Amino acid sequence: MEQREILIKFLNYCLTEKALSLNTVKSYENDLKAFLKYLDAKKIILDQCEQKHILEYLIDLKEKGYSSASTARILSSLKQFFRFLIYDNQIEHDPVEGFKTPKIWLRLPKAITLEEVKKLLQVMTENKYFLRDISMLELMYACGLRVSELVKLTLHDINFEAGFIRVRGKGNKERIVPVAQRTLQKVKEYLVTLRPKLMKKRASDFLFLNNRGQAMTRQRFWQNLKVMAKIAGIKVTPHMLRHSFATHLLEGGADLRSLQQMLGHSDISTTQIYTKVTMDRLRKEYLKHHPRAK
Repeated sequence: MEQREILIKFLNYCLTEKALSLNTVKSYENDLKAFLKYLDAKKIILDQCEQKHILEYLIDLKEKGYSSASTARILSSLKQFFRFLIYDNQIEHDPVEGFKTPKIWLRLPKAITLEEVKKLLQVMTENKYFLRDISMLELMYACGLRVSELVKLTLHDINFEAGFIRVRGKGNKERIVPVAQRTLQKVKEYLVTLRPKLMKKRASDFLFLNNRGQAMTRQRFWQNLKVMAKIAGIKVTPHMLRHSFATHLLEGGADLRSLQQMLGHSDISTTQIYTKVTMDRLRKEYLKHHPRAK
């Protein structure tokens, strides 16, 4: 079987049997296409790939300026791919076995301050879709959502009486996240006054719609956030809002397990990185204000 056919088979396996998200599968595809191109250039076929070839490839990535985080992601893609090849009887030995993920601890998630969040949520624009945009912004920060999770929300996912939303995260895993009444009120206002106008006499279950009555896209939300952030005078990305949600909860005394559930992390070690963020903030405040710190 040719390498291209094997790759397609692996990607289909990820989609159908492992039920991974399209974003994850697309990431695997991009990483593995580059790797297979590298093997072709070196005239190495998959069943002859050894640990030294993997090591040479990782060194090549480093020399090209890839960050530790990017290299870690690529290595993860390779591990999944070669495990599948063994499972599918394409190869007998796993050349990635024993490789440790590069240390990415120093690359901490960036968060904006509580004061910056308040400035962002108080922004006013002349955009006629502002009520939708600010509702999305409020809900994203209030619940720590990924932007892909935000745009996939449906009318059935939000429970106004109980005060929670149902979120479908990576791998289509569901979780329940509580929502503040202030945020729910904002969403209610959007539902009553703006959403009916956006529907254009069409039927849609998606909570947030664009001006054509279709589900909002990640790209459109990102563009709208840029406009609001510019007016507020701050730099922020959609994922920084999620990081801010996690950081502010920990700073407010939330326990790690609860935060893990709300973020939808399968491994608590992923959540633990936020403890370092909060400790770094405390250290900076100490050094800045304590009379004996210098």
